[in-house]
Amino acid sequence: MINNDILRRLRYTFNYHDKKMVELFKYGGVSTSKEQVVNWLKKDSDEGFLLCQDFELAGFLNGFIIEKRGKKEGTEPVLESKLTNNLIMVKLKIALNLKADDIITLLEKVDFSFSKSELSALFRRPEHKHYRVCKTQVLRNFLTAIDKQYHVARPGSKATAKSKKKPTHHVKEPKQQGARANISSIYQNPNLKSNVDDLPNKPKRKVLKLK
Repeated sequence: MINNDILRRLRYTFNYHDKKMVELFKYGGVSTSKEQVVNWLKKDSDEGFLLCQDFELAGFLNGFIIEKRGKKEGTEPVLESKLTNNLIMVKLKIALNLKADDIITLLEKVDFSFSKSELSALFRRPEHKHYRVCKTQVLRNFLTAIDKQYHVARPGSKATAKSKKKPTHHVKEPKQQGARANISSIYQNPNLKSNVDDLPNKPKRKVLKLK
């Protein structure tokens, strides 16, 4: 994976617009422009494509940490001149406040098995005897797992519309009892003068007789 791939994936996952991307680079100590960010995000074969250098990606990831966790007082983020997959994993882990168990669970969601000891070896110092180089396959699956867990849908997208759609409740009509509905429930045109004598089951009126 080249640095541009990581930029594209994180931008897509967290739905960062160009202006926000420039802001994150600035947080991390890298001055850039919208035009430069756009060229970094282009496909390798597109005209105007620019390769994102290690210190530039380091600046973005440091800005990503500040965006997610806040800036530590009195400290400035270090811009590494050379990035490794291990360092990228570490920065993503810090930004998303992930513990070892969290990362293993995330990887399981994309059907990638990784033990705790293997993961621990990736986060050790390079001079440690148990240090292991993070392979591209591990980083790629980790980025895929992050997208699956943290993906921010664009406003107006199908995913957003689906989540906002309210379930439709169907109200069942009560069943009528008997073979014939009550006469009082039959609709009658108010402008039509009907003769009560024509109605079935004409009600009988009591007649008061004078003595």
